[in-house]
Formats: sequence, C-alpha cells, structure tokens
Amino acid sequence: MPSLSKVEDRPTPPEVYNWKVYAYAIGAAWGAMLYGYDSAFIGGTITLASFQREFGITTANAAAISANVVSGYQAGAFFGALFAFPFCERYGRRLSMLLAAFFFTVGACLHLVPDAKRGLAALYVGRVVAGLGVGAVSLTVPIYIAEISPPAIRGRLVGLYEMLLQIGGLVGFWINYAVNETVPSSKKQWMIPMAIQVIPGGLLLIAGGLLIESPRWLRSKGRIEQADKNLSILRNLEASHPYLVEENRMTDAQLAAEAEKTHGGSITARLREIFLPGIRNRLFLCFMLFLFQNGTGINAINYYSPTVFKSIGITGTSTGLFTTGIFGIVKNIATLIWLLFLIDRFGRRPLLLWGAVIAGLCMIYVGGYIAIGKPGQNTSGNITSGGISAVAFIYIWTAAYGPTWNGTPWVVASEVFPQHVRTLTQALLAASQWIWQFAIARATPYMFEDMGYGTYLFFGLLTLVGAVYVYFMMPETAKIPIEEMDAIFEGCGVWRA
Repeated sequence: MPSLSKVEDRPTPPEVYNWKVYAYAIGAAWGAMLYGYDSAFIGGTITLASFQREFGITTANAAAISANVVSGYQAGAFFGALFAFPFCERYGRRLSMLLAAFFFTVGACLHLVPDAKRGLAALYVGRVVAGLGVGAVSLTVPIYIAEISPPAIRGRLVGLYEMLLQIGGLVGFWINYAVNETVPSSKKQWMIPMAIQVIPGGLLLIAGGLLIESPRWLRSKGRIEQADKNLSILRNLEASHPYLVEENRMTDAQLAAEAEKTHGGSITARLREIFLPGIRNRLFLCFMLFLFQNGTGINAINYYSPTVFKSIGITGTSTGLFTTGIFGIVKNIATLIWLLFLIDRFGRRPLLLWGAVIAGLCMIYVGGYIAIGKPGQNTSGNITSGGISAVAFIYIWTAAYGPTWNGTPWVVASEVFPQHVRTLTQALLAASQWIWQFAIARATPYMFEDMGYGTYLFFGLLTLVGAVYVYFMMPETAKIPIEEMDAIFEGCGVWRA
C-alpha cells in the first residue's frame, strides 16, 4: 500500500507487468467501494428530513435511532472480519470474496424494505448483514491482492484498495447532497442512497465470478497444477519459464517454513504462536495504534458529519451536507498525498507523531470554540466568524489525519509480523478496528447530546495521548526488512515495543 514505485527484487521479464494482474487486482479492490460508500452515506441519509418524517424521528429519539442504524454495521463487520479468516484459509480467497459480496448485497437489499408501516427493523438487520460482508472484504481483499501481485508492484496494487475505499466514501458523502438538492423531499429521496449500495455489491459478485484463485493459496493446499496454471495467467509467462520456476520455489520454501513454525500450519498452533514473547508485544502495539486511530474522532465525523457541522453553527440540511462533501474531498486528497509521497519518504513515527499533535490541537480548538462561542444559541441563521474558523480547523484536522493516521497503522500492522502469523494477526487487528468503530459509532450521538463541546475535547486529548504513546512505545519500522523485525521486537517488553 505505501509505495507506487517499482522496486524489483530480482530481474523481472516485462511480461509480468501485464494488464491481467491489474484487472484481477481492480476486480478484487472493487470490494473497497462497498466499504467506503456504506461507511459514508448513512450519516447524511438519516439526517434527511424525508427520512426523519417517514420514521417519526424526533429530538427525543434521534440519538438512539442514529446509534442503532450506524453501529449495527460495525457489529456485523467485527464478526465478518473474524469469521472470514478460517473460511478464507480453508476455502480460498475467491470464494470468500464471493460470499462477502453476497452478504453485502443481501444486506443492501434489506435497506430497501423499511417504510413508515414496516418500521426500521429490516434496516437494522440489513446494516448487520451488510456489515458481515464488509468485514470479510476488509480482510480478504488485501490478502488476495498481495498474493497475486508481482513483488515490484505489490504496493501499487494493494494501494488500489485504499484509493477505491476513499473514492467510495467521497461518492457516499456527495450522493446525499445531490438528492437533497435535486429530489423532492419524499421516500424516493432517502431510498436512492440506500439503493445505490446494491450496485457495488452486484459488481463485486460479477467480478468475483471472473477472478482466479490465489496461486499461493492453491499451493498451500497441494493443488500444484492449478496453482501453476493460475500463476502463468497472472504473469503472462509459460509455467516452465525460469522466473515462474524461481517464484514457485520461493513460495514452497516459505510455506514449508510456516508449516514448521506452526506445527503444520493449523489455526490453533498459530493462535498459540501470536501470544509468545516477541509477537504479543507487536500485537499489543498495533492494537493500541488502532485504538488511537479511532480515538482521533475520525469515525465520529465519517458517520455523523452533518451533526458535527451543525454543532459548530452550520444550519440547514443542504449546507451541512455540502460541508460534509468538502470534508470528503479534503480527506481523499490528503490520503492520496500520503500514498504517493509521504509514507516511505518520512517513515512511520514522524507521520503518526505530527499527525496526532496537529489533529489533537485542532479538535481542542473546535471544542473550545463551542464552549466559548456557544453556536447553538445563535438564532440569526448565519454562521459567525468563529464558526467559520471552527469549520476551517475541521478541514485542517482532516488534512492532518488523512496523510498520517488514516493508513499508517495498517502499514505498520502489515510489516511487523512474521509471515507465518501475518494473516491471523491481520484478522484479529481488523476485528479490533471494527470493535473500536462500533464503540465510537454507538457512543457518538449520546456524546453530542450529553457532553456537547466535551466530545471534541475528549477526542483531542485522546489523540495527544496517542502521540505520547507513539513517542515512547513505537520503533521506526520503515525501510527495515520484514525478516529483521524480530531483532527489534523479540526479547523486549511492551514498553520498549
């Protein structure tokens, strides 16, 4: 994910960089569109007057309904990521992606069932079912792309996942603004964003049917003939070509080493392995990075952005959705800058440190403005100069978060673990990420209701604590070969990790 440059590990025939490997990677990465769109659109859709009128949402019940609608998605995603691991290991990457797309599409269709007569029960169920699919996608797709990619362009191809995730989010933010501006306030208005989910789900189902299985997974299951055939397709070379013979030799050696270290490669043996000294401190480090990533407040803004902008004085549904759309654009640009220019040039620690300091101070400023300026008491309908500055600081926060905490914890998690436990640790960390998202999504409406400006101070201070943690606990891992990570982590306590 971190680099779009092409650094070859050995002389590589030009045929290896062919359109097929890009096509298969893009087909799988389309799963990120499900994740991105579904995470972004829901917060704006449930604030549409047409939606609130349909289901009788009032000030008294708005927080509870918002929490239920949004957090069911994360609850489903947690179990989706967790259960995807054994399924992915036993039945393969391709079938796992197809099943994930199926669950998501079913969940998306359930979003279209609710109305004033039937109530919101089907929507709650649909959010959980769609979450199961997205959770499975968040684990399976990056693994599949990494396994089919030539080493020299692996970062570029896995980076497609992050790019499509951000594009999906951008579409989700702006679709709400579009329907609010162009569609009359009716059931049709809020149904359109709900219905659009079916498109990426259906396309991933189609793409999944056209994908070929990971050659690495096939070799791990002893299906050598099919593995050789699929690798030949991906590399656009004959199976007897020296480049493929060497790639297969390295894969077989790696699989043999994994089986030896985990006593045959069973899931139980790998579970025991990750709690051994030298591995468990890495797991705890990454676990804390994901805690602080969510502690920045990113998912409070992602899922409840209209509420965030309303709290600093933005009035009117249209204006709130427009400022939310701008937030999405800033976040996309910042993430692209991270992907293209920052992560490998400046390392992991500096990005996390400076990102946490700037983002934390921005959140504290916004909280301070709300405490002193009291925008909720402004009845003029016009945003004050202080409100404009608060909006600017939200965008500065976004520009600080996007190229630092948005993707860097995932990069660290992907590079610090030995190969034989990396898939399992990725599954556990993906599940932990969804747990933190669930907690934030569930609590945020009540935090805004009960804490007011304290919500921003909470996220700001927690982000600054994250900076302190990174400074004292996290070593630099950039430009260190994965094989040498053991020397950094083995034999030291968590406090030195």
